[in-house]
Amino acid sequence: MPLPDLSTELVQALLPMIAVGFLAQLVDGSLGMAFGLISNLILVGIFGLPPARASANVHLVECFTTAASAISHIIYRNVDWGLLARLAIPGMIGGAAGAYLLSNIDASVARPFVMAYLAGIGIYLLWRAWRLDHGPPARPPRLVTPLGLVGGFLDAAGGGGWGPIVTSNLLIQGAPPRTTIGTVNSAEFLVTLAVSASFISQLGLAAFSTAAIGLIIGGLLAAPFGAIIASRVPAARLLVMVGGLLLASSLYSFWRALG
Repeated sequence: MPLPDLSTELVQALLPMIAVGFLAQLVDGSLGMAFGLISNLILVGIFGLPPARASANVHLVECFTTAASAISHIIYRNVDWGLLARLAIPGMIGGAAGAYLLSNIDASVARPFVMAYLAGIGIYLLWRAWRLDHGPPARPPRLVTPLGLVGGFLDAAGGGGWGPIVTSNLLIQGAPPRTTIGTVNSAEFLVTLAVSASFISQLGLAAFSTAAIGLIIGGLLAAPFGAIIASRVPAARLLVMVGGLLLASSLYSFWRALG
């Protein structure tokens, strides 16, 4: 009896995750957000991965992607260090709490809530796209620490959302776009480390599978294309595309989870 070809099985297991990572990074590179949201949505809603394992794998991948992003923003002086501290510390606390909660509830119970959360983010992004052209004059940002706490918690519990929640809210409040994006992306590295550490403490290393390797490969392959799209497609149109995708897919997955 011939032995199974382990290399072929590994490639077959990696290819779908590479495709997910490629798609998620393509959007993230275009918008500066949504890698975690899209990856988690597909891993939970399509591949049926338990929400805690999906979020754990996504955040492990983001340890690599956000580290590279943070280094780049620091080099180009896009980081407001005072704002980073006000975001990162509560974000780490909220992220660790969200990971702990998601790790200790039943997956079948968590899945509808995760899908409903992702649908809400989809609606939020559609509203954000409309506000780009119709919003009132912005004011200086006031809510920072609570925003970091909530953003970190929802990012871990929902498998993504730090960028859409924190960056968009700060920009709406009137923060400078360049330093806001650079600071939020840099803070995300610290939040992701805290979330990953919390998942490891609750689920162990066994929760991390070939999904993480595939997501990393796909994300690295897509990085150059995201920059090209960002330079050619208006931000509002990209937000509509991502918001519509999240809303439609998550509502379908939410309906399946309830059924």
